[in-house]
Amino acid sequence: MADPKRPVAYETMVPEVMAHLGAVHDMLAEHGLEAKLAHLIQLRASQINRCAFCVKMHTRDARKDGETDARLDRLVVWDHVNDFTAAEKAVFAWTDALTTLDPKTDYGALRQELRAHLTDQQISVVTVAVGMINMWNRIGVSGH
Repeated sequence: MADPKRPVAYETMVPEVMAHLGAVHDMLAEHGLEAKLAHLIQLRASQINRCAFCVKMHTRDARKDGETDARLDRLVVWDHVNDFTAAEKAVFAWTDALTTLDPKTDYGALRQELRAHLTDQQISVVTVAVGMINMWNRIGVSGH
């Protein structure tokens, strides 16, 4: 009898669902989400969610797309360094808020800061990207 504690192989149990979920990332790119920012969003949420596999993968992918080691090393403390633009910091604050849900979060203030740098379409794309990586992190962490 198989070990009842073994991780579920989602990719073989619901392959069509997993394929559709994976396709979302291509659609986000088609809607203008730049690869470098996508990697940073994915890495930041993965750091918060403690998904080691995802942290390694998104760090590697970010480097391949030209992200610097210095910025990758300091993403974990993005709000204490000057390595990131104001727009990136607004995106990271949004990512943090949507990853660690806190009833005290002022989403209106965060949206206001996002709107200082991004259009509503861009905010929509970023929000879906944050939601997707949080979902992937939860699938990944469920295998621990």
